[in-house]
Amino acid sequence: MTDDKHGAGAQFVVPEEPDPVIDHHPEDWLAFAIFWGMAVIVFLQFFTRYILNDSFAWTEEIARYLLMWITFIGAAIAMRRGTHISVEVAHMFLPARFIPILNFTIDFLVVGFVGLLCWFSISITQRMQIQTMTVFPWPMSIVYGGVALGCFLMLWRAVQRFIADMRRGWRPAPSHPELPID
Repeated sequence: MTDDKHGAGAQFVVPEEPDPVIDHHPEDWLAFAIFWGMAVIVFLQFFTRYILNDSFAWTEEIARYLLMWITFIGAAIAMRRGTHISVEVAHMFLPARFIPILNFTIDFLVVGFVGLLCWFSISITQRMQIQTMTVFPWPMSIVYGGVALGCFLMLWRAVQRFIADMRRGWRPAPSHPELPID
């Protein structure tokens, strides 16, 4: 720094922020792999249909099934991050002593609903064992197995959230950023 009254020779020192820690979770990697697999298959469909003028029959069907997988695995990611759509107006108008009761009720209903979703996904996966895909002679239970996997990942994350909220006494989280990045 200089003593120049206009600051012509002044140097600014900007503290360097540490790099954010990025956690890699199993559902993130799975969604990443499925997304890029789907992107390659859709590009292959585009290339064979419009460039070669003779499309592969299986690409559209497999891309549709991968979209189903990524939807439910993405729902597990949203469950982990706490970014599912919710109505928070009751939290604003209830007295503070009723907030933990409301949070317990919400957590209990979420775990119950996702548990029921898991039960139904296993049921439908078992029933689809006899039906085959249109293009490949593989059972449709493979497709619905991805739905079941996503439901169980959601249940795992919902139970984790339930336990974390229970340890906190169902009080609001100390820091609740607008878009949590984990």
